[in-house]
Amino acid sequence: MNRKIHLSFWQIINMNVGFFGIQYSFGLQQSAVNPIYDFLGAHPDQIPLLNLAGPLTGLLIQPIIGALSDKTWLPRLGGRRKPFFLIGALICSVALFLFPFSSSLWMAAGLLWILDAGNNTAMEPYRAFIADKLDESQQPMGFQAQSFFTGFGQTLANLSLFIFPLIFIGTTGKLPTWVFASFFLGALCSIGSVWWSSYTTKEIPPTEEELQKIQSERLSLITPFADIIKAVIEMPKVMWQLALVYLFQWYALFCYWQNSSKSIALSVWNTTPEKDIKLYGEAVSWTGLVNGWYNIVTFLCAFSLVYFAKKYSPKHVHFGCLVLAATGFLLFPHIHNKYLLFPAITGFGIGWASMMGIPYLMIVSNIPKERYGVYMGIINMMIVIPMFIQTITFGFIMKHFLHNDARLAITFAGVLLIISAIITLFISTKKQAISE
Repeated sequence: MNRKIHLSFWQIINMNVGFFGIQYSFGLQQSAVNPIYDFLGAHPDQIPLLNLAGPLTGLLIQPIIGALSDKTWLPRLGGRRKPFFLIGALICSVALFLFPFSSSLWMAAGLLWILDAGNNTAMEPYRAFIADKLDESQQPMGFQAQSFFTGFGQTLANLSLFIFPLIFIGTTGKLPTWVFASFFLGALCSIGSVWWSSYTTKEIPPTEEELQKIQSERLSLITPFADIIKAVIEMPKVMWQLALVYLFQWYALFCYWQNSSKSIALSVWNTTPEKDIKLYGEAVSWTGLVNGWYNIVTFLCAFSLVYFAKKYSPKHVHFGCLVLAATGFLLFPHIHNKYLLFPAITGFGIGWASMMGIPYLMIVSNIPKERYGVYMGIINMMIVIPMFIQTITFGFIMKHFLHNDARLAITFAGVLLIISAIITLFISTKKQAISE
């Protein structure tokens, strides 16, 4: 790559604005899609399988897009990474627009597959975009800027679940009218924010030597799979260690997102979707506010983690943040006052800020620059494989061991986060230069 230019804080912000729209969409997936399944008549033990779209599309799409973007240079479409996240944002926007028109459980599940495909196409090149554009001293700021926009985008998505039901009352078709407002806004944010980043930030063009290499390598259907297999074989030890942390971490998060609304409904409102759908709607609305709060915490503390990563090392920061998140999950199901849910979930907000940025600092200096795309895709495989395992195993666990009790599912998630925190301490990382 050509010499990287030191960017200002606002230039780093501009290049990451697109992450806001992508994460607004993910926020809706985390907090609104499962309640929509409930509104359409899904049983608790069906929810994990209905969420299969996320991990499976991530497993298939992100490493393939990463491998392809490593070997792409299309100046008319923006360069190496931008063509992919523009196409992904467009697919995402269309799916978000159509989602509220779901008339059946399986229609909603099908649209989730399309939505996840678009989100994964957009997000993977964004991780590589940071590594491409910023030098080692500024990469922590770049990754934590993505953490900031993760919190900001998901905050607004979750707040829409609280505010829009107060404005858009009643139902349209089979779903509450507020669903239409939230998803239409998401469609606008997705394409608009990604366009802004593409417009304000240019990619670094390849050198003549790199360009000749790209042009000489013939792309085929086999090419990305061959690149992925080769990259996995040559993967540095630190990535295998991170994969074990992620196994417990992301299994736990899927348990929380699938069950947070029903846990709050049981612990605070003493109801279920089957018992009182209107009262459950109030619990869903409050869950949006609670999840919005943890994302506020995320974007408020995201940049401060750069300082702590420099002082104490990324792995120790991630350990501490995972312990805080686990503590929040363990307290969460036992709270009966809806206002006390906010201090309990604050720990997860800090943990979420770390999860979306700090682990990348542990590995970025260990991977070759010309293969950022494929390795960022493989990191996503480490995220979605635990989610995939969760979708096919947790229904059985939920039914036979947790008695379909969402509160026990949140407790189970807290225990898994404790395990992932302990494993984090055994990761061996290189010391990295971090700019003030």
